[in-house]
Amino acid sequence: MSKLYFRYGAMNCGKSTLLMQVAHNYEENNKKVIVIKSSIDTKGGNSLESRIGVKRKVDILINQRETFKKYLKDFEKVSCILVDEAQFLSPKQVEELWKVTKTLNIPVICYGLKTDFQSHLFEGSKRLLELADETEELITICSCGKRARFNARYVNGKFTLKGKEVVIDGSCDNVVYHPLCGKCYLNELEKNI
Repeated sequence: MSKLYFRYGAMNCGKSTLLMQVAHNYEENNKKVIVIKSSIDTKGGNSLESRIGVKRKVDILINQRETFKKYLKDFEKVSCILVDEAQFLSPKQVEELWKVTKTLNIPVICYGLKTDFQSHLFEGSKRLLELADETEELITICSCGKRARFNARYVNGKFTLKGKEVVIDGSCDNVVYHPLCGKCYLNELEKNI
């Protein structure tokens, strides 16, 4: 029986790059993959873009109201389904992907953030943590050198906990995200109280 995987990590841990590497490995072995991305992630349009410059067109750009039902016939012909920005999936979409692993026997590997800039679980990530057969934290480091687990939002260079849950970096010139360890995240919180 195939599995639902959730590989998560803070910003800059290489989620999109790893997804594209997995896709490449399958394709090098003459296996077909389907690459899915949430339409909420406007960076790159209908392509995945890693921060190191690797790029790949997605097969399915899905919005949160859509279901995967219309893609099931396409799924039957693939060896693996890869999902980027999985935190933006709806709980129902996560459930559908989990069912694909059990009924169609196709592995689904989801990559995404676990928490937002306020350290709250995204809805899609929460459901993935509940249903995934295997989870893996991908590692990146804070500027202090420790393991980063938090996604800090900066607006005009200043740390903030204000604003909409989702603001895609690069969509506004003044919004950037940095991965921080717990101690540095707490330091930023205390400085800005």
